[in-house]
Amino acid sequence: MSNDDATHDDCSYCPLPASRRAFLRDSLLAVAGALIAVGATDSAAMAAPLRMIAGRRRADQTVKYPIPAADGVQIDKDNQVILVRWQNAAYAFNLSCPHQNTALRWDDADHRFQCPKHHSKYRPDGVFIEGRATRGMDRLAIQRQGSELVVDLDKMFKEDEDGAAWTAAVIQLTT
Repeated sequence: MSNDDATHDDCSYCPLPASRRAFLRDSLLAVAGALIAVGATDSAAMAAPLRMIAGRRRADQTVKYPIPAADGVQIDKDNQVILVRWQNAAYAFNLSCPHQNTALRWDDADHRFQCPKHHSKYRPDGVFIEGRATRGMDRLAIQRQGSELVVDLDKMFKEDEDGAAWTAAVIQLTT
């Protein structure tokens, strides 16, 4: 290996961001810039109904997130949490489909979640619509603390096993 090859092993010359989070942020900004270039308004280009987020995980297995300002879906892959604001309510879901634990995806065109493996479909509030699953999305315990939502990763409610807790795992928000 020549000295020139050795100097490139650390990737310091690479123009790509070092972290995945920075890469995703830069990619989102590039898409927004492209939308603006083809005539979309600044607010329409930056209004993303699906966002990748990272919560602040605490020692007690809770994660804090800012309350979303508008309806939409936010996914925290690191903590396996889907955070949804929909019709003046906030929900926290497990990222996995309750049928066979495949990561759920948000279908923005139809405003619903879908499992890519067996095509189960869910409303934004986690209610089961159709497919192979037999229940709604698994909800996580959620509380409001000032301007933040606190999600308890150790308290997951399944609609068919604890319907009352599943139904109660929602935060009503004022407009």
